[in-house]
Amino acid sequence: MQYTYRTKGTCSQGIQFEIIDNKVHNVQFIGGCSGNTQGVSRLIEGMDVNEAISRIEGIHCGPRPTSCPDQLSIALKQALEK
Repeated sequence: MQYTYRTKGTCSQGIQFEIIDNKVHNVQFIGGCSGNTQGVSRLIEGMDVNEAISRIEGIHCGPRPTSCPDQLSIALKQALEK
C-alpha cells in the first residue's frame, strides 16, 4: 500500500513510500537535501518496517528536534497503525 506523509519541522515537505509484506519500498522525499534523502531512501529499501523505525527514530538535524529520517520513522509508525 502507498502512503503519503506531510513532514513537520524539516526542509522536506513530505514523504511518499510503500509497505509491502512489512518491508519499506519506494521511499521518496519531497524537497529536503537531495543527497541525504536519497541516501536514507536507498539504505532502508527492502528493510523490515520495525527495523527501519528503530534505526532512524530520534535523529536530529542540527538544533532541530527532528530530521527527515526521524519524520520517516513517524510516518512508518502511523502507517503501521492503519
